[in-house]
Amino acid sequence: MNQSTRYGIIGCGMMGQEHLRNIALLPGASVTRIFEPDDAMAERSLAFVPHAQRVASLAEVVMADDVDCLLIASPNFRHAEQLREIAALRPLPLLLEKPACTSLDDVRALAALASDYPAPIWVAMEYRYMPPVALLAQEVHRQLNTGPVTMLSIREHRFPFLVKVGDWNRFNQYTGGTLVEKCCHFFDLMRHLTQSEPVRIYASASVAHNHLDEQYPLGTPDILDNAYVVVDFASGQRALLELCMFAEGARYQEEISVVGPKGKVECFVPGPGRFWPEHLGEAPMPKLVISPREPKGPRELDVPVDAVALAAGDHNGSTLYQHQRFNAVVRGEGDIEVSLRDGLAAVVMGLAAQESARTGQAIDLTHGAYALGTLLHGV
Repeated sequence: MNQSTRYGIIGCGMMGQEHLRNIALLPGASVTRIFEPDDAMAERSLAFVPHAQRVASLAEVVMADDVDCLLIASPNFRHAEQLREIAALRPLPLLLEKPACTSLDDVRALAALASDYPAPIWVAMEYRYMPPVALLAQEVHRQLNTGPVTMLSIREHRFPFLVKVGDWNRFNQYTGGTLVEKCCHFFDLMRHLTQSEPVRIYASASVAHNHLDEQYPLGTPDILDNAYVVVDFASGQRALLELCMFAEGARYQEEISVVGPKGKVECFVPGPGRFWPEHLGEAPMPKLVISPREPKGPRELDVPVDAVALAAGDHNGSTLYQHQRFNAVVRGEGDIEVSLRDGLAAVVMGLAAQESARTGQAIDLTHGAYALGTLLHGV
C-alpha cells in the first residue's frame, strides 16, 4: 500500500471522525479536504487531520484536484442528494456511510444513478468486518460445522441513540426510522450470510422507554427503541432480528447464531470499549462458539482484535478493515464487496420493516411497493 490516496470527506460528525482516525492508519493515505458545516465538529476533525483544508461546500471537496476519492458520513437524509450532486459534478470512487438513503423514492433514484456511475461505490457496512462476525460468515459459507444453514438469529442489546448535531437522529423523517438507521447493518448481514434475497418481512416494535422525556420543535422523538423482525428468504432460510436499545448493561452487544442440520455456530461481540466500566476490569473478549450436534461439546474460541484498530473506533476494529479493502479498490487492486445494490436492498428491508411495525402486517418483498426486484432493477 505505497500508492498515495487522497480523501475528501463530506460530513465529519461522530462517525466521520471515526473514519478520520482509521484513514490515518492506512499507509500512504491522507485527508486533504473536509466539508463540515458545524464549527465544533470541524474543529475536532481538524485536530485529527491538521493538514486538511476545511471548505464551505460539497462541490469544493469534489472538484479539488488533490482529492482521489470521497467519503460521505453526513446525516442519513443528506446521502441521496449528495450522491446525486457528486454524480453530476465529478463521479469519484466513493465510500457511502449506511444507510444509503431513507425513502423508497431515493432508492429508485439511486438505483437509476448506479447504472451510469462510472466509479466504484462501496456502502459502509462495518458489521461485516468485525473479526468475530467475519469468522462466523466463513463458518456459514463453508458449512463444515453447520451444514446448510436453516435459521439465523441476530440479537443487538445496546445503548440508546447518542446525541448528534441538531438531534437529527431523533426523528423518523431524518433517519428513515430505527429499522433503517440502526438495523440496515443486520439486514445486510442476513443477505450476506444466507446469500439469498428476502421475500417477506414482519416486524413488531415500539417506542417503550427512550427519549420520551425529550422535546424538540418537531415534538417528542418517534424513533423505535425495541423490535422483533422476522425475515423469510427465497432459499427457504429464515432470520430473526431482536433489537433492544435500553440494554447496555449486557456483557455482549451483539450475539449472532446460525443453525443447520450439523450444528450451531455463534459469535459474541462486545460494545464500544469506551463504554465499558473501568471497575469491571478488561472489556469482554469477542468469541466464536461452535456447537456440533454429534459429538456434543461446544468449542469456545477467543477472537482478539488488534488493539490499534480497536482504539480507532466503536465498531470492534471493523472500520479499519473496511477501509483497507476500500482503499485497495481505489488503487485498482481490489473489488467492491458491499455494492450500492447491497446498501439499497438493506434500506428497502428496513423501510418494509418500519411499515410492518406500523401496520401490523407482513410485507411482501416480491410484489407491490416494496418489491426488491422492481426497485433495484438494473442495479
